[in-house]
Amino acid sequence: MYEWNEIAIQIAKEIENEIMPLFGKAKAGEFIGISPSGDQTKLVDKKAENVILNYLKPLNVNIVSEEIGSIDKESGYTVIVDPLDGSYNFINGIPVFGFSFAVFKGEEPVYAMIYEFITRDVYEGIPGEGAYLNGREIHVRPMNERLIALDLYTRGRGIEILTKIKRSRVLGAVAVELAYLAKGAIDGVVDIRNYVRPTDIAAGIVIAKEAGAIIRDDRGEELKFGLNASEKTNLIAVNDERLLNLILESI
Repeated sequence: MYEWNEIAIQIAKEIENEIMPLFGKAKAGEFIGISPSGDQTKLVDKKAENVILNYLKPLNVNIVSEEIGSIDKESGYTVIVDPLDGSYNFINGIPVFGFSFAVFKGEEPVYAMIYEFITRDVYEGIPGEGAYLNGREIHVRPMNERLIALDLYTRGRGIEILTKIKRSRVLGAVAVELAYLAKGAIDGVVDIRNYVRPTDIAAGIVIAKEAGAIIRDDRGEELKFGLNASEKTNLIAVNDERLLNLILESI
């Protein structure tokens, strides 16, 4: 049995050593190719992914990553990673970005971790056992209908949601934002652009769900996704069913 928590933190720390000298520097955004999902691959993304591959390839597990797509080793385990969630933020000196790591046995999640490079916070989700921040159990916060804070990504759809909440945020790092939902810093994360991929949300969903969040698609149904790097979907992740209903009514 792999010690996934130890593997994940070792990878995170090595990525940190490799990329942080590039934080806020134009060189980090140097264009070096196109990912399987059609996005531009930047230098900092590739440097981070190379670290991951060096660790995971010897384990002979399946790997799904934003820049390379999928590596199928016909293993019972699949590791879905986003080497650098929030690349734009990193390149432009905005301190909200992280490393996202989720492990599946077959189709079922067994472990998830998100590491924030600036704060060095470690968020973990263990299905059936809970969600943790630096080893301390965390939970979504109770919703206060007068003080709802929501991270909303949209291209216009459901924009009236903004008239029904107190605060809106768009931090540019969905995995990290799901971790913030899990620790009770915000009430929800909504992305209805048909844009997010499994690599963006796999770890965050596990952590948020273990912290008590409700995870749905834009039809209000349980969110399902394949273990791949190209599928795009919509996400609603909230701390309370009342907020879920408010969002669904708006969209």
